[in-house]
Amino acid sequence: MPDLTRGVSPPALTLPRPSTWLTWHDYLFQPGVRVLDLACGEGRHAITAAQWGAVVTAVDQDEARLEAARDAAARAGVEIEFWPADLTAAWPPFGEFDIVLLFNYLDRARMNEVRSTVASGGVLLMETYLKWQRALGWGPTDDDHLLLPSELVTLVAPLEAVHGREVFEPVENNRIRAVASVVAQKR
Repeated sequence: MPDLTRGVSPPALTLPRPSTWLTWHDYLFQPGVRVLDLACGEGRHAITAAQWGAVVTAVDQDEARLEAARDAAARAGVEIEFWPADLTAAWPPFGEFDIVLLFNYLDRARMNEVRSTVASGGVLLMETYLKWQRALGWGPTDDDHLLLPSELVTLVAPLEAVHGREVFEPVENNRIRAVASVVAQKR
């Protein structure tokens, strides 16, 4: 019988699961596709994209969250370029990407900058909370961070919304969230 007490197990990777919107669109993430994850937080979407073979750049202003993301990426065995940047200030020259991810972050005034990071033929995968989230008792409560019904499609224009939804969706810890999601392509 083998000795199961020998050796050391690697530390567990305990990131929250990625959004279902991201996983539903996993077919977009071919090896080598260039991905920008804006307001990446602790990196759950960036790490998932890198595990699918994407070349990922992830941006957040919170150094502690970026450090947690770097650690999680190392434990997951993926390489990601992490950039500290305040998305409410002047943006560094990110360049253009095949896929731009923007989850749970809303800054209406910066949508021109967001759209400019999408390469020709590329897509923006965006998802954030609807105003109905406030009634669910958790998440953002400020109108600046909550979408009105049907607003997301107008925010991503002139990118073409090719797939979208507005839903109440179950998430971890038996909670429900109200979100709008879109896949928008630059033609």
